[in-house]
Amino acid sequence: MSVLDDKERRIVGFLCNWCSYGGADTAGTARANQPTDLRIIRVPCSGRVNPLFILKALMNGADGVLVSGCHPRDCHYALGNFYARRRLETLKEFLPIIGINPERFHYTWVSASEGQRWQEVVTKFTDHIHKLGAAPKWSEVPALKDVKFDLVDAIRPLGCGTHPALAELKAEIKKALPDLHGVLGWRKGYDAIHAEPFLMQTEAEVDELIWGPFNVQNLANFLPKHAGKKIGVVVKGCDSKNVVELLVEKLIKREDVTIFGIGCNGTVDYKRILAKLPEDAVIESVVGGGSGVKVTASGKEYDMPMAEIAQDKCRLCVKPNAVISDVFLGKPTIEPECEDGRLPALRFLDTLTLEERMGFWKGQMEHCIRCYACRSACPQCVCRDFCVSDSRDPEWLTQEDSVEQKMFFQLIHAQHLAGRCTGCAECERACPMDIPVFALKQQFGRMIKKIFGYSAGLDLESMPPLLGYELEEANIKERDL
Repeated sequence: MSVLDDKERRIVGFLCNWCSYGGADTAGTARANQPTDLRIIRVPCSGRVNPLFILKALMNGADGVLVSGCHPRDCHYALGNFYARRRLETLKEFLPIIGINPERFHYTWVSASEGQRWQEVVTKFTDHIHKLGAAPKWSEVPALKDVKFDLVDAIRPLGCGTHPALAELKAEIKKALPDLHGVLGWRKGYDAIHAEPFLMQTEAEVDELIWGPFNVQNLANFLPKHAGKKIGVVVKGCDSKNVVELLVEKLIKREDVTIFGIGCNGTVDYKRILAKLPEDAVIESVVGGGSGVKVTASGKEYDMPMAEIAQDKCRLCVKPNAVISDVFLGKPTIEPECEDGRLPALRFLDTLTLEERMGFWKGQMEHCIRCYACRSACPQCVCRDFCVSDSRDPEWLTQEDSVEQKMFFQLIHAQHLAGRCTGCAECERACPMDIPVFALKQQFGRMIKKIFGYSAGLDLESMPPLLGYELEEANIKERDL
């Protein structure tokens, strides 16, 4: 039985083989009295502890998770715990947004000779979990449904219409075309309000190029597919940040990519346009100009201000111009300052209790159809053909149609983008069920910003924080119990 006067709790411990597992063994050899709640999983190194291990344990009913490894600067593999420290600290800060109390997860350091310290660590943590009680279960939390978000006021003017530098852009592309496999851009789609990405390889195709509020897709998503070829790409500010991140991670080569940029005045949310039209309306034409668009549908005109139909990310965008470009046409758009970049879903989540947040995600995941459009639309999700969520050895996800499985897929996606997501919000735009999945990535993003002062996609010389380490971390205190 547990040495504590209560029912045993389900506590999972990931222990480094060389230090903490040895410390636990030392405590056992010394016959030190310990709680029996802990279920130990031995790992080669704390650096081997994937944050997804912790998330899966907590999602599947663990009341607490403890990770323990060698003391920093004393790792058997030299650097493992330095990497672990960053990943585990970021995860601890992330947990509240999905309704999990961060006090249910702790990481610390115990050496093989510290049997007494191990006894103190495990006893103190177990006692703490007993005081918190049993963890809420996803199956028992009431789902929060029919949630509506308020529009966020734009921090800069949003405009419409054909960009005056479009003719110059076409001329520059035609000039560069003979030396390139093609240039990625947008052209008119199946109706007047939709644009589609395409590869321009002839001058006639260049003449089809459009630029305006309907160029919503992030063309950086297609660059890895053309790796090894000389390729051009037309970018908005958000697209260019993804190009930078692909270059930083060496997924494409700088010498292979020619970047054409124009200042962006915002893009539309198609769903908001369609919501203003009758259900059976047939869109005939769209004219953009000034601060809005005029849509003609089934013989009737509808005036739609950009303030009402723009994407949320455009309302808060502080990088409307290309971060990196070889050719920049026209006058740069004014770049505003923004102290609060949270999109509506994250603002709403911040007002909820932990249980309400879990209920929010439960309600959202009930609508998920596991189409993986969020993964396909993400420019940084480049391993989709070998995604761990599809693996059957090991099996991270089952084919079970449950809230927990759907949510865990989103956590896999968000965790793999931690420190790499540039905030383009393509995952959320592509979701056919209107699930605010970008809130998970944005939470990781603001935690990375808080802890490491880093924003992805702004600097070619930088490196995502979770891919590196510092001997002395400015904003991470040595964990102790």
